Amino acid sequence: MRLLWCLPLLLATVPSSVAAQAGGEDPHLEMARRVLRTTPLIDGHNDLPWAIRNFAPAPHAVERYDLGSRTPGHTDLARLRTGMLGGQFWSVYVPGEWADSGFARVQLEQIDIARRLIDRYPDLTLVPTAAGLREEHRAGRIGGMLGLEGGHVLENSLGALRAYHALGARYMTLTHNVTLDWADAASDEPRHGGLTRFGEEVVREMNRLGMLVDLSHVSPATMSDALTVTEAPVIFSHSSARALTDVARNVPDSILRRLPANGGVVMVTFVPSFISQEVADHGAERTRQARALADQFPGDTAHQRQGMETWTAAHPTPTATLSQVADHIEHIRRVAGVAHVGIGGDFDGITDVIRGLEDVATYPQLFAELARGGWTEQELRMLAGENVLRALERAEQVAARLQRERPPSTATIESLDRASTP
Repeated sequence: MRLLWCLPLLLATVPSSVAAQAGGEDPHLEMARRVLRTTPLIDGHNDLPWAIRNFAPAPHAVERYDLGSRTPGHTDLARLRTGMLGGQFWSVYVPGEWADSGFARVQLEQIDIARRLIDRYPDLTLVPTAAGLREEHRAGRIGGMLGLEGGHVLENSLGALRAYHALGARYMTLTHNVTLDWADAASDEPRHGGLTRFGEEVVREMNRLGMLVDLSHVSPATMSDALTVTEAPVIFSHSSARALTDVARNVPDSILRRLPANGGVVMVTFVPSFISQEVADHGAERTRQARALADQFPGDTAHQRQGMETWTAAHPTPTATLSQVADHIEHIRRVAGVAHVGIGGDFDGITDVIRGLEDVATYPQLFAELARGGWTEQELRMLAGENVLRALERAEQVAARLQRERPPSTATIESLDRASTP
């Protein structure tokens, strides 16, 4: 549990709760709203384009998934306004396990969905730069950028990387859950010990383009290699602290300690199993139980389902809380520094939610919780958007220099990796 920094701060929370009960404004919530009115809250990861692709009544039909009314998911215009979101990286996710006709086709469809979504609503815009995000926030709109979730969509082509950048992608998660020909994933068996030579070239070309290197989903060895190679800040678009919740998708302290030299940002996510060790352990036990039932009743899906229903009734899923999310933010602050933490909710990419952070309307509550713990307005501004804007601006500066120094890379995986393979 987090400890409030001093007794006066602890005592200061009492009048605010009394005021709230009496109908007055909680001063910490008012501070949060004041911060978010004047500083863009930039979320690192929202999977709404994937939710639209899989919308049962009309898959892919952006016009049928109406953000002007209450949607079945976590995101719509009214809740975005309540949550005071100022900028969004829209994830254009493609599962790493899919390869029906090549990953690029599905990736282009996801980019199409995201761009049609943004074009449909005047409140949303697609911007190419950090300055654009700031400008749209001042105008009362939500500036957006696209985030590729998984380098498998390159199909080992740097030309594809450049094409995705031209279509609006401003970060790429190097892997999703599947280890690639050139990078190890966190949730798969490692094959390379991090990045291969071609993987390093992918990072260098992303630097030249000004595309942020996203290290969510990659193995610690890949994180380390990328930090060694990159000339620009990295991000973790939706990860939390491994010291608090020991799951492969979270960031170890050894990596957090390298962020100050790099300038990177961990955007803390709201995935319950990444926030609560109890939830993570429950999920792991559920998986073990499902495998045991499959072994006990091979091919008998009725008995497997009945067994899981019985187990679930006896073992209800624990609940992760907003306070635990604040714990992760404060841990990253302590280890890496306040300049290296942000927000990456993963809304519409999760089924279970954090109690107190159920949808995009709830961001101010998290900032109010941190204010109760002693965070200043300036520190909250850094968390909200200033940290990731700084990383973006630095990436743009590095790209401008590198584009003067070298042309687009024409390296191939065959020339860098496979030619030297015995």
